[in-house]
Amino acid sequence: MAVATQNSIARSSVIISVFSTTPGIGKTITAINLAAGLANEGYKVCLTDLDLQFGDVLNYLKLTSINTVAGAQRALLDHPDKFNVRDFLIDYSNQSVTFSILPAPLYVFDAYQTDVQLVTDIINDLNFFDYIVIDLNSMFSALNLAMLDISTVINYIGVIDFLPALKNYKIGYDTLIRFEYEESKIRLIENRADSQKLIESRDVERLLGEPFYHRLPNDYPSVNKSINTGQPLMFAAPDSKLTKSFDELVGLYTNRNVTETPLEVAASGGGFFSKIKNLFGF
Repeated sequence: MAVATQNSIARSSVIISVFSTTPGIGKTITAINLAAGLANEGYKVCLTDLDLQFGDVLNYLKLTSINTVAGAQRALLDHPDKFNVRDFLIDYSNQSVTFSILPAPLYVFDAYQTDVQLVTDIINDLNFFDYIVIDLNSMFSALNLAMLDISTVINYIGVIDFLPALKNYKIGYDTLIRFEYEESKIRLIENRADSQKLIESRDVERLLGEPFYHRLPNDYPSVNKSINTGQPLMFAAPDSKLTKSFDELVGLYTNRNVTETPLEVAASGGGFFSKIKNLFGF
């Protein structure tokens, strides 16, 4: 049963969910740098960590907090008339950039106590932010589907470096379409796009029938520096190619005037792409 809260009003926030069907491909790094980039442009931003079992946002940013989405859920259930989501947020600040975080639970067993409607109500109560960035885990769970339902944009990210990864990515994309999410709502993001691989991005686009919205370059040194220092890339590696790429992605989401390289769509034909089609039974 839904719990009505004092702050439940029509949502005005833009909700960007960061989702993948494969763990360990850069969801959290993407979510953190989207939040930092949006905050850098002057927007009020909340980064919500809903990877409930293995959420790493606080670890990446070297922060600690006893307030989590699990505590927020308990407070909303026990005292809906007194609930204020602000009590469960923690701020990350660096120079002039500040954004809020709603952390994942501290304990794994809290993940199994999650009530989808209560979490949805909590996200709705964050509507005083301009942007809400949600870091999801890598499965089509009831909670993830609820978050994808209320998202303005689904940032579907993948690392497509060999055939099993491609098959996983396509199955995930097809599942999103079967759940009747509009294709315009799903933004295909390729991570580590310039790394050496056997599969060309243009072949993946032909198979998916949709171009990538953005490609993030491979940049392990900058990512490692970001994690080791607990800072978003704009502070840890301001001149790196990955930092610049995230800035371009943020610009696309804020309609900032950035130069976007047109995506090339490969002409139909044989070769490797034909072998991919055979893999999927086309």
